[in-house]
Amino acid sequence: MSLLSLDSEIGRKIQDAGLISVLVVNSEEEGLRVSEALLKGGVDVIELTLRTPAAIGALRAIRKEFPEMTAGIGTILRKDQVDEVVDAGADFGVSPGVNPGVMKYAKKKGLPFGPGVMTPTDIDLALVEHDCHLLKFFPAESSGGLAHLKNIAAPYLHLGIKFVPLGGVTLSNLESYVSSDLIAAVGGSWLAPRDAISTQNWAQIEENAREASALLS
Repeated sequence: MSLLSLDSEIGRKIQDAGLISVLVVNSEEEGLRVSEALLKGGVDVIELTLRTPAAIGALRAIRKEFPEMTAGIGTILRKDQVDEVVDAGADFGVSPGVNPGVMKYAKKKGLPFGPGVMTPTDIDLALVEHDCHLLKFFPAESSGGLAHLKNIAAPYLHLGIKFVPLGGVTLSNLESYVSSDLIAAVGGSWLAPRDAISTQNWAQIEENAREASALLS
């Protein structure tokens, strides 16, 4: 079984959704209200980052109140975090880079896992060594965007691979990314930015989600 395959249930959900909202929340309540706004706007896949201690609690609350939301955890850097994420019932896990030890452990624990890649070496480790076919492309824009991705992915396309770009993806360049066959979905914090969360501007988050969803329809 691969870490995160294109034909798995989670892989198909991510591709069908086309959008992943990356969230940094400071409480369970923030997680719930952001999720509600995103769902109203048509976005039903989120990645809660472990940049705050509230992420795991927010995940548990979201899974209970909004079971229709596909909810994963990002910024997984250590094996013990894999255990925590699995225990909380995450649908998938994500890391900013390629850590072979963490990937191997995630596979052992049955966690669909997508590492972040930026170079051919990263892809080689994730795809060839660990059989992961759905990869996070991070940081997307600052590393050269879609042009860079096309170049580094070219030697591996015959193996079946797709990417989720994060980092610098916004409403202004969203369509250029999703027009490529390399892209499974796009993501980022721009759907629910931290300032909108801190000011409880749920209407703005809903509108962002609705506008992005409309561009993909």
